Amino acid sequence: MPRFNPIRELRGLVPEAGPKRVYALGTFINMFGFGLLVVSMSLYFTRIVGLPASQVGAALTIGVAISLISGVPVGNLADRWSPVKTVKAMLVIQALTATTFIFIDNFVQLVIAATLDMLALKASVAASESLLRRVAGDEAVGFRAQVHAIQFVAMGLGTAGCAVVIQIGTPTAYHLMIALDALSFLGALLVFMRLPDYEPLPKPETASRWGVLSDRPFVAWTAIAGAMNLQLFMINMLLPLWVVDATKAPTWTVAVFYIINNTLIVLFMVRVGNKVKTIRQGGVAIRRAGALLLFSCAGMGFASGLPGWAAVLLLIAAVLVHTYGELWYMAGSFALNFGLPPAHAQGQYMGFLGIGSGVGEAFAPLLFLSFILSLGRPGLIGIGVFFALVGLLAPAVARWGERTRPAAEEKASEEDASPAAPAVAPAVAE
Repeated sequence: MPRFNPIRELRGLVPEAGPKRVYALGTFINMFGFGLLVVSMSLYFTRIVGLPASQVGAALTIGVAISLISGVPVGNLADRWSPVKTVKAMLVIQALTATTFIFIDNFVQLVIAATLDMLALKASVAASESLLRRVAGDEAVGFRAQVHAIQFVAMGLGTAGCAVVIQIGTPTAYHLMIALDALSFLGALLVFMRLPDYEPLPKPETASRWGVLSDRPFVAWTAIAGAMNLQLFMINMLLPLWVVDATKAPTWTVAVFYIINNTLIVLFMVRVGNKVKTIRQGGVAIRRAGALLLFSCAGMGFASGLPGWAAVLLLIAAVLVHTYGELWYMAGSFALNFGLPPAHAQGQYMGFLGIGSGVGEAFAPLLFLSFILSLGRPGLIGIGVFFALVGLLAPAVARWGERTRPAAEEKASEEDASPAAPAVAPAVAE
């Protein structure tokens, strides 16, 4: 492994010319728009629209809950129809739903718009993963790590633009931001139009229509992923309140911790991801992540009661360890996400996996903000122990999944189907 060079790592985020670069560019544009709204929407609906925070929270929760049902059928649609066409259709729907946010003025309208938006978002994620596997082929795991880093760069830029809008704080500024988000979906759509129209992969005659439901190793992996995904909320949800309410660290350090986490993921995601290729390596990586998260959570907990300078140093160390654990978890999850599903049903499997992560998203605010914070240091150590114990299960599930994969049959099926269109012209995103 060559010595670390940040400039080289950033350059390494740009994929080779062709379908990979097109996919990465479309994803970048899409995630930039997501970054514009992810932090600001609750402020928009409370400060500009004038809805009570309780109604905004309820509407978003309803949207997330209903959206959980869309992943599997739409993922299956991507497998049977076309991953490219499905992604394009979801982008059009998201552009329309984003536009409606400008005209919402009551709770019922917000529930309808939020539900449609979340349905399209969850479906788009499942279809996009199916499309990524077709674009990258045997290099899907490594390319997914590359795309993950690109997504963080795009979201960071979008969040920076969002901060400007929040500072201005006028209805016009928010409306322009929403319009720009809607345009980002259309921009991504135009880019994805340059991709080949991948035909559906043939389904083996012995494969059931809803095979994911009978794939017990993958169901077990979905449960593990749903539990481990909770760590994604540590830095941006739990840590800010912990720093402000329970430590003597300056409040401005919250932004520093967030920047450290995001910067390291961008710089090291590809490097760590290249070390995890197989299903079995993925299980080991997740076990390692669980142990690292135990130490990071404990470090955050012990920052309480320390002098300000000592709390800052310990929290920085905890964030560094947490980020290292997050990198290993994401690398391991990519290996299982693309190693366990059969190629002809990647979208269906990713839609089912989204149910597990969606349940985690729904419970995260209650778990972190109500339960763990109220327990204080024991709560943080407890969630760390939880991550470590769940991580210990991953290698066994990975071995189980590896033993039950019809690898030879699946590879033959994947080689039978090739893109219906020629490679993308190098002019795209050169």
